[in-house]
Amino acid sequence: MRAVRRARFPLLLLMLGLSGVAHASDADDLASALRQARTLAARGTAEVSVYFPPRAASTPGPTRTADRLPVVPFRPALINQHFTVTRADAPPVAGRDVTRFDLTPKVGQAACWTLWVDRAWNVPLAFEERGADGTLARRAVFTRVNPRPVRINRLVPPVPAGLRAAVLAALPGLRLPPGFMPTGISARENGGLKVTLGDGANVLALVLAPRNVRAAPGVASRRVGDSFVWLVGNLPDGPLRAALADIRAVDGGRLGTFVRENGSKE
Repeated sequence: MRAVRRARFPLLLLMLGLSGVAHASDADDLASALRQARTLAARGTAEVSVYFPPRAASTPGPTRTADRLPVVPFRPALINQHFTVTRADAPPVAGRDVTRFDLTPKVGQAACWTLWVDRAWNVPLAFEERGADGTLARRAVFTRVNPRPVRINRLVPPVPAGLRAAVLAALPGLRLPPGFMPTGISARENGGLKVTLGDGANVLALVLAPRNVRAAPGVASRRVGDSFVWLVGNLPDGPLRAALADIRAVDGGRLGTFVRENGSKE
């Protein structure tokens, strides 16, 4: 009898271990939906509201109607590194059953995200971005969806090897905001370069320009020699300015091999 019990005990441990391996985490399930969204997407009627950056009183209202959700270059691998992901039940969106995923940054003061994912199609039907203080920055939600999703081909370019080192060499003293890393570089039509910084969900623009930019919420800039460096995005003023405060020089020539063609997108 003891021999039988001894034989069963390792088997029980093995079964428990295998069940733990097979169980996907909340972050894994969200990553699956975000990858699915590169090849499958809902269509219908969506309300898209953008509150950041703040608009002048004379500009159109923040809400428009579209037949799809705006494209956000989510990077599941970076989300897994930089965010805590938790799931919860949620009321239906556009009459369809969904799961809610909340993304909270592990470090820094980056914006938080919430996504509502269709349980059958495994693609987002709504998302929401809120600043570190909880202020709503943007929201997109389907109010009606077509009976079937459509096939798409949406690419998110891989992060070039060596890009981070090149950016830090071109801008000595730059302090990347916590959780952010360079993901791409493009040339600007008005001169200079735009370095895209991302944490998997949020995107900042680090701009090397021949001219300064007007002060505004979500914008920090400083002059370095004959150039100007801007950092633009949904971060509090303190972290934006801290990132640029110690830059000692600007050498955009170091970044030439990483520059994408104008018009290419994240």
